[in-house]
Amino acid sequence: MRNAALAVLDSKQWVKGSRGKAFGLAFADHCGALSATPCQNGSSALWAALRIANIGPGDEVIVPSYTFISTATCILLVGATPVFVDVEPDYFCLDVNAVQNAITPATKGVIGVHLYGHPYDPKIVEICEINGLVLIEDAAQAHGASQSFEDGSKKAAGSMGDIACFSFYPSKNMAVGGEGGMLTTINDAYGAKLNGIINHGRSPELHAMELGSNMRMSEVAAAIGLEQLKHLDRWVERRRHTASRYTTALQNQPYLKAPATRPGAEHAWHQYCVRTEHAAAFKTHLDALQIDARQYYSLPIHQQGVFANHPQHHQTLPVTAELGSCLVAIPIMHELTEAEITRVLAALVSFNPE
Repeated sequence: MRNAALAVLDSKQWVKGSRGKAFGLAFADHCGALSATPCQNGSSALWAALRIANIGPGDEVIVPSYTFISTATCILLVGATPVFVDVEPDYFCLDVNAVQNAITPATKGVIGVHLYGHPYDPKIVEICEINGLVLIEDAAQAHGASQSFEDGSKKAAGSMGDIACFSFYPSKNMAVGGEGGMLTTINDAYGAKLNGIINHGRSPELHAMELGSNMRMSEVAAAIGLEQLKHLDRWVERRRHTASRYTTALQNQPYLKAPATRPGAEHAWHQYCVRTEHAAAFKTHLDALQIDARQYYSLPIHQQGVFANHPQHHQTLPVTAELGSCLVAIPIMHELTEAEITRVLAALVSFNPE
């Protein structure tokens, strides 16, 4: 990574160069997409995806409330209306029935999140196809994930929707040495717009054809991303191996429950979230053993201040509410040493809140 970054600095071509183009091509190839374009971050990728799909005022977009805030605020930023639905109790992704029931004549799209690295139900793809809805993948946590479909095909995150959005924030399965994101698509028409939307909405002749912005990734970041992409598959396999060991250790633990994996899914394990009715005690237990533990999305998005005037602000989505209080994420990153994994395993087995 150092050599790649220094080579870019020495080249003096720090933006709009060969590394960004190469990173997009390599990433598209890795996830089976038609094309891909690097951008500033995962949040800007979501905004760009909605703009590319021509979603705006008067349109509704179905979205989970159990996810990172930008999954929903990007909808506000284009003037559309988010419609919040509940998630699956076992896999934490969009609930298929909830999505189906939320569709109205104003529904234009669905943002499906591969939460914690677990792919959403392939039936979401079917629902969107039948109803003519744009399916945007929030794959910010899903680098390396994939899902088998009923027709026998297997699709990677980044090719399970019309447009997909990735994040390369340093905590993700791969990174770019700072902020970064990626847009991918399996749609020819959308593919022609990827480069323009992150470059002020301009055509190759530099004429502004639509509303865009400067969301380009630097050449240094792209060069680092190219190096990290070479290792992604190995890193994800390491995460899967660690997750398997955690799950085995939890089989006879009465106070902790391992996360489930949907049949046909290959989890990327951005996070490994243990379910427990004793979340506070479990975190205290791990803290005493100097093992980091966190709870994510404890307050549903639709109940946060930014959505105070939203008609669903006071609505209860029961599974979303439960998951925010009972899931605890434990260390899963690929850099864990054998000694550190052994410490976590011992902590899981020894936990007793009584």
